[in-house]
Amino acid sequence: SRQHFDDRYYQRFYGQGGVHDREQIAHLAGAVHGLCAWWGVPPESVLDVGAGVGMWRDWYRTNHPAVHTLSVDISEYACATWGHEQRDIATWQPDEPFDLVVCHGVVHYLDDDAAAAALEHPGAATRFVLYLELPTAHDLAEVVDPERTDMEVHHRSGDWYRERLAPWFQQAGAGLWVRHGTVPLFE
Repeated sequence: SRQHFDDRYYQRFYGQGGVHDREQIAHLAGAVHGLCAWWGVPPESVLDVGAGVGMWRDWYRTNHPAVHTLSVDISEYACATWGHEQRDIATWQPDEPFDLVVCHGVVHYLDDDAAAAALEHPGAATRFVLYLELPTAHDLAEVVDPERTDMEVHHRSGDWYRERLAPWFQQAGAGLWVRHGTVPLFE
């Protein structure tokens, strides 16, 4: 897996023609925030893990400035360039839980032990909702555009991730995981 997320990485995957842009993240963040509000748990605090160029944090600061946001990333380059706290989610978890934890395109870069730890830490750090996006082995083989997606990642099954998230969360779909006992979801 890629251990160093430098300017070349961000130019390739977040530059022109990259995998996500600010408008797409605005739609996604608005939808996630809206679903949290629909469920009766509008986020008052958001942790953005692996924040990269900071699109989630920036969306919250623009659209919901009263929401407390913390953006963290393992990359020294990303932290220096976009103003995040440097943290490794495989070894760090916050002292207090956040209403919404966003972990967008992070865990599939980690080896099995680090990925398992990285899923435990957001589990413990999430008060209500986790938004987790990562490609599974199936997604990497059948869904993603390999020209726009970093393929140098771990190819794990969806069941591998679900098994590790099950102690804390119920899968709601579309990348959303709801902490057990917080929001009643229909089967």
